[in-house]
Amino acid sequence: MSPILSLVTPPQSLPLQLLIVGGWLGGVIGCAEALKRLVNLDPEITRKVVHIGAGNVILWAWWFQLPTWMGLAASVLFGVLTLVSYRYPILASVSEVGRRSLGTFFYAVSIGVLTGWFWPLHIPQYAAIGILVMTWGDGLAALIGQRWGRHPYTAWGIRKSWEGSLTMVGVSGLVTSLVLLVAQGNSWQTWVSAIAIAIVATGLEAFSKFGIDNLTVPLASGALCFFLNEFWL
Repeated sequence: MSPILSLVTPPQSLPLQLLIVGGWLGGVIGCAEALKRLVNLDPEITRKVVHIGAGNVILWAWWFQLPTWMGLAASVLFGVLTLVSYRYPILASVSEVGRRSLGTFFYAVSIGVLTGWFWPLHIPQYAAIGILVMTWGDGLAALIGQRWGRHPYTAWGIRKSWEGSLTMVGVSGLVTSLVLLVAQGNSWQTWVSAIAIAIVATGLEAFSKFGIDNLTVPLASGALCFFLNEFWL
Protein backbone atom coordinates (compact mmCIF):
# COMPACT_ATOMS: atom_id res chain seq x y z
CA MET A 1 0.00 0.00 0.00
CA SER A 2 1.11 3.57 -0.66
CA PRO A 3 2.65 5.33 2.38
CA ILE A 4 0.08 8.11 1.96
CA LEU A 5 -2.88 5.71 1.87
CA SER A 6 -1.54 3.91 4.93
CA LEU A 7 -1.77 7.11 6.99
CA VAL A 8 -5.50 6.46 7.36
CA THR A 9 -6.21 2.92 8.50
CA PRO A 10 -9.07 1.32 6.55
CA PRO A 11 -11.64 -0.88 8.29
CA GLN A 12 -10.25 -4.40 8.59
CA SER A 13 -13.58 -6.20 8.50
CA LEU A 14 -14.13 -7.66 5.03
CA PRO A 15 -17.96 -7.60 5.35
CA LEU A 16 -17.77 -3.90 6.25
CA GLN A 17 -15.46 -3.21 3.33
CA LEU A 18 -17.83 -4.97 0.94
CA LEU A 19 -20.77 -3.10 2.44
CA ILE A 20 -19.03 0.22 1.76
CA VAL A 21 -18.10 -0.73 -1.80
CA GLY A 22 -21.56 -2.14 -2.50
CA GLY A 23 -23.18 0.91 -0.98
CA TRP A 24 -21.08 3.20 -3.14
CA LEU A 25 -21.96 1.34 -6.35
CA GLY A 26 -25.59 1.03 -5.39
CA GLY A 27 -25.75 4.73 -4.64
CA VAL A 28 -24.17 5.65 -7.97
CA ILE A 29 -26.49 3.44 -10.00
CA GLY A 30 -29.52 4.42 -7.93
CA CYS A 31 -28.77 8.11 -8.42
CA ALA A 32 -28.39 7.65 -12.19
CA GLU A 33 -31.60 5.62 -12.44
CA ALA A 34 -33.49 8.24 -10.44
CA LEU A 35 -32.22 11.01 -12.70
CA LYS A 36 -33.27 9.04 -15.77
CA ARG A 37 -36.69 7.88 -14.60
CA LEU A 38 -37.82 10.80 -12.44
CA VAL A 39 -36.16 13.81 -14.02
CA ASN A 40 -35.96 12.36 -17.55
CA LEU A 41 -32.37 13.54 -17.85
CA ASP A 42 -30.50 12.98 -21.09
CA PRO A 43 -29.36 9.31 -21.17
CA GLU A 44 -25.86 10.40 -22.17
CA ILE A 45 -25.55 12.36 -18.93
CA THR A 46 -26.91 9.59 -16.69
CA ARG A 47 -24.59 7.14 -18.42
CA LYS A 48 -21.63 9.36 -17.55
CA VAL A 49 -22.85 9.57 -13.94
CA VAL A 50 -22.48 5.78 -13.77
CA HIS A 51 -19.26 5.90 -15.79
CA ILE A 52 -17.55 8.38 -13.46
CA GLY A 53 -19.07 7.26 -10.17
CA ALA A 54 -18.52 3.53 -10.64
CA GLY A 55 -14.93 3.89 -11.78
CA ASN A 56 -13.92 5.46 -8.49
CA VAL A 57 -14.57 2.15 -6.75
CA ILE A 58 -10.99 1.23 -7.73
CA LEU A 59 -9.81 3.67 -5.05
CA TRP A 60 -11.86 1.85 -2.39
CA ALA A 61 -10.46 -1.47 -3.57
CA TRP A 62 -6.90 -0.11 -3.43
CA TRP A 63 -7.33 1.38 0.03
CA PHE A 64 -9.00 -1.77 1.41
CA GLN A 65 -6.47 -4.01 -0.40
CA LEU A 66 -9.29 -6.22 -1.58
CA PRO A 67 -8.19 -9.57 -3.06
CA THR A 68 -7.80 -10.06 -6.79
CA TRP A 69 -10.68 -12.48 -7.11
CA MET A 70 -13.13 -9.84 -5.92
CA GLY A 71 -12.13 -7.47 -8.68
CA LEU A 72 -12.46 -10.23 -11.26
CA ALA A 73 -15.83 -11.31 -9.90
CA ALA A 74 -17.11 -7.73 -9.91
CA SER A 75 -15.93 -7.31 -13.50
CA VAL A 76 -17.77 -10.45 -14.64
CA LEU A 77 -20.93 -9.55 -12.74
CA PHE A 78 -21.01 -5.98 -14.02
CA GLY A 79 -20.24 -7.14 -17.57
CA VAL A 80 -23.10 -9.64 -17.57
CA LEU A 81 -25.45 -7.07 -16.05
CA THR A 82 -24.65 -4.50 -18.73
CA LEU A 83 -25.12 -7.03 -21.55
CA VAL A 84 -28.49 -8.04 -20.14
CA SER A 85 -29.48 -4.38 -19.75
CA TYR A 86 -28.90 -3.82 -23.48
CA ARG A 87 -31.58 -6.42 -24.13
CA TYR A 88 -33.94 -5.69 -21.26
CA PRO A 89 -34.58 -2.28 -19.61
CA ILE A 90 -32.85 -3.13 -16.32
CA LEU A 91 -30.48 -0.17 -16.27
CA ALA A 92 -31.97 2.53 -18.45
CA SER A 93 -29.28 4.93 -17.27
CA VAL A 94 -26.54 3.03 -19.13
CA SER A 95 -28.31 1.41 -22.08
CA GLU A 96 -30.71 4.00 -23.51
CA VAL A 97 -28.26 6.21 -25.34
CA GLY A 98 -29.82 6.07 -28.79
CA ARG A 99 -26.75 4.58 -30.49
CA ARG A 100 -24.93 1.31 -30.78
CA SER A 101 -22.31 1.08 -28.06
CA LEU A 102 -20.77 -1.67 -25.98
CA GLY A 103 -18.80 0.90 -24.02
CA THR A 104 -20.12 -0.04 -20.58
CA PHE A 105 -19.38 -3.72 -21.25
CA PHE A 106 -15.86 -2.90 -22.42
CA TYR A 107 -15.45 -0.82 -19.28
CA ALA A 108 -16.22 -3.86 -17.14
CA VAL A 109 -13.79 -5.97 -19.15
CA SER A 110 -10.99 -3.43 -18.72
CA ILE A 111 -11.49 -3.40 -14.94
CA GLY A 112 -11.14 -7.19 -14.87
CA VAL A 113 -8.02 -7.22 -17.04
CA LEU A 114 -6.24 -4.46 -15.11
CA THR A 115 -7.14 -5.95 -11.74
CA GLY A 116 -6.05 -9.43 -12.82
CA TRP A 117 -2.75 -8.04 -14.14
CA PHE A 118 -1.59 -5.59 -11.47
CA TRP A 119 -3.26 -6.71 -8.24
CA PRO A 120 -1.27 -9.97 -7.90
CA LEU A 121 1.95 -8.00 -8.55
CA HIS A 122 1.10 -5.65 -5.66
CA ILE A 123 1.26 -2.57 -7.89
CA PRO A 124 -2.41 -1.55 -7.96
CA GLN A 125 -1.54 2.05 -8.85
CA TYR A 126 -1.26 1.08 -12.52
CA ALA A 127 -4.72 -0.46 -12.51
CA ALA A 128 -6.01 2.67 -10.78
CA ILE A 129 -4.39 4.91 -13.41
CA GLY A 130 -5.89 2.96 -16.30
CA ILE A 131 -9.37 2.98 -14.82
CA LEU A 132 -9.33 6.56 -13.55
CA VAL A 133 -8.02 7.98 -16.82
CA MET A 134 -11.04 6.39 -18.47
CA THR A 135 -13.37 7.34 -15.63
CA TRP A 136 -12.53 11.01 -15.37
CA GLY A 137 -10.75 11.80 -18.63
CA ASP A 138 -13.22 10.27 -21.04
CA GLY A 139 -16.23 11.06 -18.87
CA LEU A 140 -15.52 14.78 -18.56
CA ALA A 141 -14.27 15.06 -22.14
CA ALA A 142 -17.60 13.73 -23.40
CA LEU A 143 -19.69 15.99 -21.18
CA ILE A 144 -17.70 19.14 -21.92
CA GLY A 145 -17.42 18.35 -25.61
CA GLN A 146 -21.18 17.84 -25.94
CA ARG A 147 -22.08 20.90 -23.88
CA TRP A 148 -19.41 23.42 -24.83
CA GLY A 149 -17.72 21.98 -27.90
CA ARG A 150 -17.63 24.80 -30.44
CA HIS A 151 -14.63 23.77 -32.50
CA PRO A 152 -15.26 20.36 -34.09
CA TYR A 153 -12.89 18.15 -35.98
CA THR A 154 -13.15 14.67 -37.50
CA ALA A 155 -10.85 11.78 -36.63
CA TRP A 156 -11.28 8.41 -38.40
CA GLY A 157 -14.75 9.49 -39.43
CA ILE A 158 -15.76 10.33 -35.85
CA ARG A 159 -16.81 13.86 -34.93
CA LYS A 160 -14.96 15.29 -31.94
CA SER A 161 -14.32 18.74 -30.51
CA TRP A 162 -11.10 20.44 -29.50
CA GLU A 163 -12.70 21.40 -26.19
CA GLY A 164 -13.40 17.75 -25.39
CA SER A 165 -9.96 16.57 -26.49
CA LEU A 166 -8.16 19.25 -24.49
CA THR A 167 -10.21 18.20 -21.47
CA MET A 168 -9.08 14.61 -22.04
CA VAL A 169 -5.44 15.69 -22.19
CA GLY A 170 -5.62 17.79 -19.05
CA VAL A 171 -7.65 15.40 -16.92
CA SER A 172 -5.67 12.32 -17.97
CA GLY A 173 -2.41 14.01 -17.09
CA LEU A 174 -3.79 15.26 -13.77
CA VAL A 175 -5.18 11.86 -12.77
CA THR A 176 -1.95 10.07 -13.65
CA SER A 177 0.24 12.53 -11.79
CA LEU A 178 -1.96 12.45 -8.67
CA VAL A 179 -1.96 8.65 -8.48
CA LEU A 180 1.80 8.45 -9.01
CA LEU A 181 2.42 11.17 -6.44
CA VAL A 182 0.48 9.08 -3.93
CA ALA A 183 2.12 5.81 -4.94
CA GLN A 184 5.76 6.80 -5.46
CA GLY A 185 6.18 10.45 -4.57
CA ASN A 186 7.34 13.48 -6.53
CA SER A 187 9.88 12.59 -9.22
CA TRP A 188 10.60 13.42 -12.83
CA GLN A 189 9.28 9.97 -13.79
CA THR A 190 5.87 10.97 -12.46
CA TRP A 191 5.63 13.96 -14.76
CA VAL A 192 7.04 12.25 -17.84
CA SER A 193 4.56 9.41 -17.37
CA ALA A 194 1.67 11.84 -16.93
CA ILE A 195 2.49 13.66 -20.18
CA ALA A 196 2.95 10.46 -22.17
CA ILE A 197 -0.28 8.92 -20.93
CA ALA A 198 -2.25 12.11 -21.51
CA ILE A 199 -1.17 12.15 -25.16
CA VAL A 200 -1.72 8.44 -25.80
CA ALA A 201 -5.06 8.29 -24.00
CA THR A 202 -6.37 11.30 -25.92
CA GLY A 203 -5.34 9.78 -29.22
CA LEU A 204 -7.12 6.52 -28.39
CA GLU A 205 -10.20 8.34 -27.09
CA ALA A 206 -10.54 10.07 -30.45
CA PHE A 207 -11.39 6.67 -31.92
CA SER A 208 -14.44 5.72 -29.90
CA LYS A 209 -16.65 3.86 -32.36
CA PHE A 210 -18.89 1.31 -30.60
CA GLY A 211 -17.36 2.38 -27.27
CA ILE A 212 -14.07 0.58 -27.93
CA ASP A 213 -12.18 3.42 -26.23
CA ASN A 214 -13.53 2.11 -22.92
CA LEU A 215 -11.23 -0.84 -23.48
CA THR A 216 -8.26 0.67 -25.31
CA VAL A 217 -7.81 3.77 -23.15
CA PRO A 218 -7.64 2.09 -19.72
CA LEU A 219 -5.55 -0.87 -20.90
CA ALA A 220 -3.08 1.32 -22.79
CA SER A 221 -2.84 3.87 -19.97
CA GLY A 222 -2.19 1.27 -17.29
CA ALA A 223 0.24 -0.71 -19.43
CA LEU A 224 2.18 2.34 -20.64
CA CYS A 225 2.56 3.70 -17.13
CA PHE A 226 3.76 0.30 -15.91
CA PHE A 227 6.40 -0.09 -18.61
CA LEU A 228 7.60 3.50 -18.32
CA ASN A 229 8.06 3.37 -14.55
CA GLU A 230 9.25 -0.22 -14.18
CA PHE A 231 11.58 -0.55 -17.17
CA TRP A 232 12.37 2.61 -19.11
CA LEU A 233 12.50 5.61 -16.78
